[in-house]
Amino acid sequence: MPMYEYRCKSCNYQFELLQKFSAPPAEECPKCGGKVEKLISQTAFSLKGDGWFNSSHSSSSPSSSAPVCSSGG
Repeated sequence: MPMYEYRCKSCNYQFELLQKFSAPPAEECPKCGGKVEKLISQTAFSLKGDGWFNSSHSSSSPSSSAPVCSSGG
């Protein structure tokens, strides 16, 4: 379940909620009862380094054992 961040428009209280994707967004501040807005925050997921595709699944030169298609003409 993702974590969503909210800020109250009345008292500026900022809080996080663990919610399902299907759950409706929060509407009320738990501190003062005012309206809240959903914030866009940086995700915890990040890819670092060269990546799997550069180190494991590619080669710098074409393989000599690769099948070659020839047209019969």
